[in-house]
Amino acid sequence: MSFFISDAVAAAAPTAAQPGIEGMLFPLGILLFFYLLFLRPQSKRAKEQKDMLTALSKGAEVVTTGGVLGKVVEVDANFVCLEVADGVLVQVQRHAIATLMPKGTYKTLNKKPKTV
Repeated sequence: MSFFISDAVAAAAPTAAQPGIEGMLFPLGILLFFYLLFLRPQSKRAKEQKDMLTALSKGAEVVTTGGVLGKVVEVDANFVCLEVADGVLVQVQRHAIATLMPKGTYKTLNKKPKTV
């Protein structure tokens, strides 16, 4: 019937088998790869950030996302009051805190040089 393929060759072609578990291994492997590469580290960082923000207390030395170093004077549910210099207070959102600094960082940076 067909001009290019004889009827005998077309009739002998095997039917496509249903893919089993072997056909699902590659897509599942890709999903596992993306989970381990992207989703897990991102959720781990988010959990660490959340734990750091809940542990925030008065006297902690922090750096904001804008790069401002300060000492926590007051902690509210949504805002944190930072002392960035002697007598200079800045109020920032709690989520703007990027990292906690080691104790003494703020004090050593605010020391005035001795005049000779």
